[in-house]
Amino acid sequence: MKILLDECLPRKLLNALHDHDCQTVPEAGLSGQKNGRLLSLAEAAGFNLFLTMDKGIQYQQNLTGRQIAILIVRAKSNRLVDILPQVDACRSIISSIQAGEVIRVGE
Repeated sequence: MKILLDECLPRKLLNALHDHDCQTVPEAGLSGQKNGRLLSLAEAAGFNLFLTMDKGIQYQQNLTGRQIAILIVRAKSNRLVDILPQVDACRSIISSIQAGEVIRVGE
């Protein structure tokens, strides 16, 4: 699975997802893009999953026909220590999420 980590997530989260092809938004050269354009560019770059904490993304964007899946992590904050408890649930979802799906995990 090719995963794009949103700018709001800590870079060190990549270590917890080491068995997937993961990049952060800056590493992919997509810094500063608004969500709609970011999703389009991510799809064009071959990403299968966008991992974010942006709980409003599914309401702010028309996701109909998207080829990228979105996994929204809910945690107390975007600090790694608060996100790590959700990693096992994320891994489970990553193995079964389909293109165009939006799934929330966590609080």
